[in-house]
Amino acid sequence: MQKERQALKVALVGNPNSGKSSIFNFLTGLQQKVGNFPGVTIDRKAGQLKLSNQELIELIDFPGTYSLYPTSSDEKIMVQSFINPDDADYPDAIVYVADLTKLEKHLLLFTQIRDLGLPTVLALNMSDLMVSSGLSVDIDKLTKKLGVPVILVSGRSGAGVPDLKALLVEMVEGKLAAPDAGSGFYRLSQEEAKIATTLESHFPNHNPYQRIILAHHYKWLPFLKEDQKKIIEDEVNSLGFQDLALQVRETMQRFDNFTPIVQQSIKRKGAEVSSLSERMDYILTHRIAGPLIFFITMLLVFQAIFSWANYPMDLIDIFFAKLTTGVSAILPPGWFTDLITEGLLAGLGGVLVFIPQIAILFFLISLLEEVGYMARAAFMFDRLMQFFGLNGRSIIALISGGACAIPAIMSTRTIANWKERLITILVTPFISCSARIPVYATLIVFAVPAKYYMGGLFSSQGLAFMLLYLLGIAAALLSALVFKYILKTKESSFLMLELPSYRMPVLRNVGLTVWEKVKAFTLEAGKVIILISLVLWILSSYGPGKSIEQARLAGQETARELQLDEAATANFLASKEIEASYAGKLGKWLEPAIEPLGFDWKIGIALITSFAAREVFVGTMATLYSIGSDAKESTIRERMAMEVNPKTGEKVYSPAASWSLLLFYVFAMQCMGTLAVVKKETQSWKWPIIQFLFMTALAYLSSLVVFQMLS
Repeated sequence: MQKERQALKVALVGNPNSGKSSIFNFLTGLQQKVGNFPGVTIDRKAGQLKLSNQELIELIDFPGTYSLYPTSSDEKIMVQSFINPDDADYPDAIVYVADLTKLEKHLLLFTQIRDLGLPTVLALNMSDLMVSSGLSVDIDKLTKKLGVPVILVSGRSGAGVPDLKALLVEMVEGKLAAPDAGSGFYRLSQEEAKIATTLESHFPNHNPYQRIILAHHYKWLPFLKEDQKKIIEDEVNSLGFQDLALQVRETMQRFDNFTPIVQQSIKRKGAEVSSLSERMDYILTHRIAGPLIFFITMLLVFQAIFSWANYPMDLIDIFFAKLTTGVSAILPPGWFTDLITEGLLAGLGGVLVFIPQIAILFFLISLLEEVGYMARAAFMFDRLMQFFGLNGRSIIALISGGACAIPAIMSTRTIANWKERLITILVTPFISCSARIPVYATLIVFAVPAKYYMGGLFSSQGLAFMLLYLLGIAAALLSALVFKYILKTKESSFLMLELPSYRMPVLRNVGLTVWEKVKAFTLEAGKVIILISLVLWILSSYGPGKSIEQARLAGQETARELQLDEAATANFLASKEIEASYAGKLGKWLEPAIEPLGFDWKIGIALITSFAAREVFVGTMATLYSIGSDAKESTIRERMAMEVNPKTGEKVYSPAASWSLLLFYVFAMQCMGTLAVVKKETQSWKWPIIQFLFMTALAYLSSLVVFQMLS
């Protein structure tokens, strides 16, 4: 049997903010997946593209990088993949995406990549801005001078993408020749030429330029064995290889060689494209107006999350209540029907009801990223972040934490300073993530009466929603200030950031981002929630020995004494049976520790189960309050509103208890996944343990103080 030919690997490479991901989205659409680079936790996007000749290629979207001399973990991933021909992601060809309006800044990495000797295409993005910016480009001259095919593309409109696909066909068919590596842009120094020759026998699969990069980075390259590192170290020392001086020499020489080419090939008439961005930045990054505009923007985002999502959430809630009733009517009574209605459907409803809020959050955040505003936020708050021991790039991680702490912590790899990166990792989980949205949305209605202001533009519950986010931000910054004085380092800090031009958002990119995030929440978090809901149903429906049967008999006797009606008796028996179950025993064991916070044993069960993922809290409540209840058509909020503490006769979800529980979830580390990724990023259990204990203690004390004050 003939062996199936492996798909050609094509790498998409470019500087940050080059529009590389937009081109990737145009080429792959929904045929893309997010995974990890081999051996590391750094995210990578890979997608498949079927060409006109029916060949299938795999596109890998590498992290944005400025040069092959990296300053962050993201950049290191690209470097180690491109200088190791044995790497699983070593490409067969390269599409280099550059911003046409800032081409000179983007050609340093391009000329380095070109010297790898792989078939390469230079895609000049932002071609849709040529007219408005007064640019004219001589493509033929650029192609001739740079030695690779050059095409104009637009990540906004898709213009030029068919031409790019045609060049990919030529790559697959072997018609696109690799550039002549090392011709014209960089002349090796005497030391570099010697070390490239000396290392050839040890690294025969590497070309001369790759062997030079090995000499620069051998100390941290993970694919090198210890004996290989020793060989390189001996050669570097014997030849007097001056690492930093040679990097500066190479960078200056490359700029000297490609700058005239850019000046000859690209002409500009009239005002520069950046002038509009500069005028906008005068206001949006103003030291007083800028933070105020940012605060108002975030306020509107949180109001939208809470207000716009109400109607679709109510519809989903009602749908699952009706579905549960319908299924109960169709299926015969028994444990299987209860498992479906009280376990599976209750858990599924607890997942899907919050999709509108999560979709709105990612939609608005993606819009802000697309227009270029998020980069300004990093620049604008750099000085403030420095005061708290953080970095301007920390603001990106903190804002990303509003979606999920896990990718936010991974994004700290762009922070070169170890101390600032570690502090950012430790405090990011304080930022209220999308997993907390279901908890907040459920509990705020009990904590704050619904009132509307300014013609319904603002609501009391929406303002409370933002207050919870602000509390998380305050906790993150104050904790960072504490860690700033505890952690010691001699490293200096700097922020290097290119501000992209403001541009209209590409709705295609926004839509793909929303789709990807909602799908991840539904499939990944959803699987955990439904699994725990099913396990919880079993634990809540069965108990040790004959405990549930005995609880039922005792409950019936008490109900007769109290002369309860049929509905009240059913609910009373359901609560007694759950108390006698395995889940009830677990909750009762925890109750003495959490009772001072205003929590009962059912909330205790939710605290335990939601450690798998915060949003499991709502699924747990849905399961606990569904079991044995006669109110099948009641929504989760209605069931929780009816819950009464048998000891005090007061509502379990009083304003005091609800605020106490809200604060617990604002500050507590209720996420196994976050702890796992902190361990991976810090390469130690020390920091996640410190993080967990610190956050749990703060959550407990805050809840205790608030409940005792309000009650």
